[in-house]
This record gives sequence, C-alpha cells and structure tokens, in this order.
Amino acid sequence: MSPTRILTGITTSGTPHLGNYVGAIRPAVAASRTAGVESFYFLADYHALIKVQDPARVQRSTLEIAATWLACGLEPDKVWFYRQSDVPEVQELTWFLTCVAGKGILNRAHAYKASVDKNREVGEDDDAGINAGLFMYPVLMAADILLFNANKVPVGRDQIQHIEMARDFGQRFNHVYGEPLGETFFDLPEAVIDENVATLPGLDGRKMSKSYDNTIPLFVPRDALKKLIYSIVTDSRAPGEAKDADNSNVFQLYQAFASAQETAAMRQAFADGIAWGEAKQALFERIDSEIAPLRARYEELIARPADIEAVLRDGASRLRARHAQPTLARLRAAVGLRDLSQSSTGAAKKSTKASLPLFKQYRESDGRFYFKLVDGDRLLLQSIGHDSARTAGQLIGRLKQEGGTALHGAGAAAVHLGDELVGHLHEGVDLVEVVEALAQLVAEDA
Repeated sequence: MSPTRILTGITTSGTPHLGNYVGAIRPAVAASRTAGVESFYFLADYHALIKVQDPARVQRSTLEIAATWLACGLEPDKVWFYRQSDVPEVQELTWFLTCVAGKGILNRAHAYKASVDKNREVGEDDDAGINAGLFMYPVLMAADILLFNANKVPVGRDQIQHIEMARDFGQRFNHVYGEPLGETFFDLPEAVIDENVATLPGLDGRKMSKSYDNTIPLFVPRDALKKLIYSIVTDSRAPGEAKDADNSNVFQLYQAFASAQETAAMRQAFADGIAWGEAKQALFERIDSEIAPLRARYEELIARPADIEAVLRDGASRLRARHAQPTLARLRAAVGLRDLSQSSTGAAKKSTKASLPLFKQYRESDGRFYFKLVDGDRLLLQSIGHDSARTAGQLIGRLKQEGGTALHGAGAAAVHLGDELVGHLHEGVDLVEVVEALAQLVAEDA
C-alpha cells in the first residue's frame, strides 16, 4: 500500500514566531514520524516574492525558517525537505496548469477579491496596485501540491479555497490530457484542518501575525522573550479577583504549551484570582522550558548557513531525481512537448480498453459540471452544464436506465429526454447513433 503523502510549506517572508511553531511546525514535525506517511516540507520562497520586494529579507527569512525546522527536530534524511526555488519543475507545471485554469475561478480567489474590494472602497481602479503574482498565487500553490501528488495538505481555514482550486486545476488537466490516453495524471488533494490546533493570540489579543506586528519571535533571546510576554495586553482585574481564563490571551498561550494537568491547574488559579504578573511569569517559564533547548540548537545552526544550504540543495536534488523530473517528463509528453524523432506521426497512443460507449464526467473552468457520451474516439453527445456533479450523474443514470427510446431531437441538434434538455449532438452525428449507443449500455447492464 502506498504511503499517504502530506505536504507543508511556509512562506519565507519573515521571522518564525510562536504561532507558526504551535500551528504548523510542531504538529508537522510530529506527523513526519508517523508510519505510512511520506512527508514533504518546503520553503515557499517564490510565494514570498508576491508581497516582499526586499531581497535581503527573503534570504534571511529562508535561513531562519530552514534553521527553525531543523532545530525543531525535522530529519532531512527521513523526509523531503527543500527550497521551492531549487525545484524548477514547479514553475514548468505552473505554466501547464495556467493553460487549463479558468480565469473566472481565479477571479473569485479570496486574496485577490479582498484587494479589489479595498480598491473599490477608496475609489481606485479594481486592479490598482495588484500584481499578477497575487492573481496567479493559487496556480503556483496548485503546482506545489500536484507535482508530488500530495494526498493531504494541512492548511488554515483561509487556505481551503486554494486546495479546492488545486483540485479543479488537476481535474481539468486530467480531463483535457488524460482521458484521451486513458490515464490520470493527478490525484486530487484534500485539505486537512486540525481543529485541535489553536490559533495563538498575539500581544494585542488579535491573531498572532506578522501583518499585525504583534508576534513573539520563536527564538528571541530569553530576556527578550520575558519582556514580550510581560507586555501582553490584559484587563484591569486586580490580584484576588477571579479572571476569565477562556477570554484571556495569557491563558490561551499557556494552554498551547502546557499539559492537560498543568492547564487545569492554571484554570483553577485564574478562578482563584491569580495576579497578572504571576500568570505571565508562569507563562514565560512554561514556554521557555520547551523552547530553550530548541533555541540552543537553532543558534548553532544559524551560525552555519553553508551547512543549511547544503541540506536544502541535497533535498532538492534527490527530490527532483525521484519525483519531479519523472513527473514532468510524463506531463511534457502528455501536452505534446515531445521528441520529434520518437514518433513519425506525433499521435498519442489511444486506450483500447473500452469497446462499449461510455459517459465521461468532468468540471469545466466555468465551475459547472458536464458529461459527454463517446464511442471509442468519437464524440456523440455533449451535455449542457449542471450546477452540481450529482445532478449530472442523476441524468446519466436516467439515460443508462431508460435508454434512447425516450430521447427526441429538436432544432440545432438539441437532444431532450422528455421535457428536459440533455445536450447537443456532435457535428455529423445522428440521433439514431446515440439511441443505439445507449441501447448497448442498457443491454450490458441487463
């Protein structure tokens, strides 16, 4: 049985903070040690260029994030650990997917729409200040995932849409280039949301994020860590006065690092009126006890950037040879980028396994679901679009069950089943051919 492939990336646009550690790094490192899992971890430096035009910052962030993963226990000899820009096949696949991705789908991407809405609020042109990188971000992310046929991608809820887009693009490529060959090139990934991983609050109570400038850097020196923790915003409740643990930034941070027993004890301390200074001291000691040994390892690593560079390059080299290059060779052949000397006709080999007519379902770039009836290489009937795959599937079921006797034609080669428009005959096809094809399917199922 093939291992489950899990892929995780982190954008090299800033310094890792406690929120990155709790929400992504710590659980990912733990998952990498799970039996039956093949793990892919990459530094998304191409993605960073969408928002960051400071080369020194991108380089420094790449170093810091790589050192962080290694300090936190990632074992590069047991997982795939690489830098996105060291795998050029990612960019080639991005272009292949760009050529099948629907612009209408990209128009609906949350990040792009948010930027457009912001422009409209201030009376600017919709696309003012928006670069094409932001617009195409979902395609690049899809290439990151589909290149390795990742089965599961741990993401935050704000990234679920991007996984759905990756599925759309992969499915569309399979339909355009795979079906004529009887092949499937891409598995469709699933988003993984860990409901047990809390979103850490920052210093001001909002989500810890570089965007809000409210983060606690993961490997800040011990004294600086204490100072930052003591600056966390709290309410004005005095020592001895009961405090609301569930709405406390201090408690939420403590809970993310403490055991169940420690958390229960701290909850009771809040109910008993622990002083904020005492609570913050307990938080500092709990975080530092976990982070201190990792910090020491991080400082050793960050002082040897050449060693980290060697780890990343080795990871990318092995990954390209094992996965990326063979996959791209297959995809290049599928789209027609082939060695001319290897074929006198350049024609793709057709699958011969299907002798009966068959229905093929797919989703188009307009977001609607379609099917077609084919007999060998010949297209007989093309359906109209449906709002859901279920509706399209139900109509196929009726056609298979009722056969062609209930079909009738109308103008412009339209085909109806009763009062319902099914679709249109392909050019040069007679309705009798469709009826005969359906009769074969009915007979086969009988």
